[in-house]
Amino acid sequence: MKNLKYLFVGMFFGIIFIKAEIASWFRIQEMFQLQSFFMYGVICTAIVVATVSVWLIKKYNIKTISGETITFEDKKFSKGQIYGGLIFGMGWAITGACPGPLFAQIGSGFVVVGITLLSAIFGTWIYGYFQNKLPH
Repeated sequence: MKNLKYLFVGMFFGIIFIKAEIASWFRIQEMFQLQSFFMYGVICTAIVVATVSVWLIKKYNIKTISGETITFEDKKFSKGQIYGGLIFGMGWAITGACPGPLFAQIGSGFVVVGITLLSAIFGTWIYGYFQNKLPH
């Protein structure tokens, strides 16, 4: 019952993604073919909002709803991030889906996107299985 709020927030974002065409396969293809600025505008807006939000959280020491301190830890660069980003980008370009809009697309009735979801879960499992053998 406690986690029900996350379901409603997810549904709200899913509706926004669909209505704003952020989860549209055609919009995503336009982005990767450099035919439209729409998705780049959405991504740039998200980066600005995230940057301002993190700055405000740090400046005013804002806590979570349950009162926990929010901490930000620096991450060490790894060339695996480049490889992972390239694989992610190719998958996004081919399928027209990334993890956020994926569920919105399925919820909109595009059941075939379920194959993409299963592929993402399988890819995550493969990474987890081979993680300690990969160069980090």
